[in-house]
Amino acid sequence: MNKKLIIQKIKKQVQNTLRGEATGHDWWHAWRVWKIAEKIAKKEGGDLFVIGLASLLHDIEDWKFGKKKDSGVNLARKWLKELKVNQRTTDYICQIIKNISFKGAGVKNKIKTKEGKIVQDADRLDVLGAIGIARTFAYGGSKDREIYNPKIKPKFHRTFKEYKNAKSTSINHFYEKLLLLKDRLNTKTAKRMAIKRHQFLKKFLKEFFEEWNLKDL
Repeated sequence: MNKKLIIQKIKKQVQNTLRGEATGHDWWHAWRVWKIAEKIAKKEGGDLFVIGLASLLHDIEDWKFGKKKDSGVNLARKWLKELKVNQRTTDYICQIIKNISFKGAGVKNKIKTKEGKIVQDADRLDVLGAIGIARTFAYGGSKDREIYNPKIKPKFHRTFKEYKNAKSTSINHFYEKLLLLKDRLNTKTAKRMAIKRHQFLKKFLKEFFEEWNLKDL
């Protein structure tokens, strides 16, 4: 099994599949998650083949795009089978993909393995900081969400169904997800990496509400 060649082929398939995607879950997101995960793995260890493939494949078909719950897992499994990745590795990668996403503040994280924790941390780091802010508003716009509405308050979603079906605003998404992630990261390395990005989110929100309330004038 030529691992380097398999990574390159999956990379090309993901590029082709996510080309032109405009919700913030595009090829460049997959690429950043891959590279962030590699940086974390240099400190934490882990199987770089599994980490690379899970990172690249984690968002190929997501429920956020209106796809069926396991369509991304099924497509990943199909591609890996075509490239003759062994069953055990394929199952492991698909398990990571299935459980990586944030599914609501009250939903328990099912990621338990080192490689899974690293890929999940990388994915979560990419929704923090300046890039995370840009992705939040790109996704909100794609879903016809208001930027902010003071009449709509953030909610603590107890189940994935509540989180998935919630009608909220892009600013509320900061409170319902983004600001929660720093304390829900798995690895020490990711937690250190998150500090600056988390602080940037808070600075942005402070400025946003100062402008919203005309305190900057």
